[in-house]
Amino acid sequence: MRHDHIVTAKQLSRADIEAVLDRAAEIDADPAGWTDHRPDALLGLCFFEPSTRTRMSFETAIKRLGGDAVDMGATDESAVAKGESLADTVRVIGGYVDALVLRHPREGAAKLAAEHVDVPLVNGGDGAGHHPTQTLLDLYTLRESTGLDGIDVGIVGDLKYGRTVHSLARALTNFDARQHFVSPESLQLPASVRYDLHERGAAVREHTDLSSVLGELDALYVTRIQRERFPDETEYREVAGQYRIDESTLAAARDDVVVMHPLPRVDEIAPEVDETDNARYFQQAHNGVPVRMALLDLLLEGSA
Repeated sequence: MRHDHIVTAKQLSRADIEAVLDRAAEIDADPAGWTDHRPDALLGLCFFEPSTRTRMSFETAIKRLGGDAVDMGATDESAVAKGESLADTVRVIGGYVDALVLRHPREGAAKLAAEHVDVPLVNGGDGAGHHPTQTLLDLYTLRESTGLDGIDVGIVGDLKYGRTVHSLARALTNFDARQHFVSPESLQLPASVRYDLHERGAAVREHTDLSSVLGELDALYVTRIQRERFPDETEYREVAGQYRIDESTLAAARDDVVVMHPLPRVDEIAPEVDETDNARYFQQAHNGVPVRMALLDLLLEGSA
């Protein structure tokens, strides 16, 4: 895989995805064998928006490869608070490091930033736009649980503002996976995502009632209704809590259905589901480390 930057899942072919997942599987099988693989690598973390899993798993990933990370820190403690532009910020930090991870609240920020750096830049989430590395760990979790071909995947919740959904839906078009999108009418897929899916020959199956499709699913990908993305609090209140996965939901599903979630969750998955064999979301989060190790290793290998 020879990409300069990873900005969207749209740019990833099946071969690209499999290269990352295969490398992640190698790392998973022998973590100790990779501890000095990139001893001089330095990763820059530029997070303009709160993050736990993405930030920490990238930092863990580069350190488990033998490298290190430098963190821009909170925006109110950086030159951003003085009015510095995103282009200038990444241009400067890109001169210090071998690769950059950017998280930003504005959709399109990663694409803009990538035009101003000479080292690999990875989009760690840009507003309601894209989150390609979350998609890679989602696909790794799916591959380990159900395989990626010949499966039915239900994607539930906030499909309008959910960047994890936008990236996953596009990436799944590389595989023989049937996608079912379940949401309130006000939170259906954006036209741009629907267009991309049609362009790739994917059938868009949209539902408002989860029970109508639940029994067909091999995997159930649940997302949080993202309060912070709503321009109107009233709109948020109308849809909050509309879908909740609990033991009664699982009773109506296939016994082996896999339940996933990009986290953080609020109340859309009941804690009782955590102890079932169906739950994969904590393993999904843990998979972020080998997958991001694999991606960083391939990017650094390609830029050498």
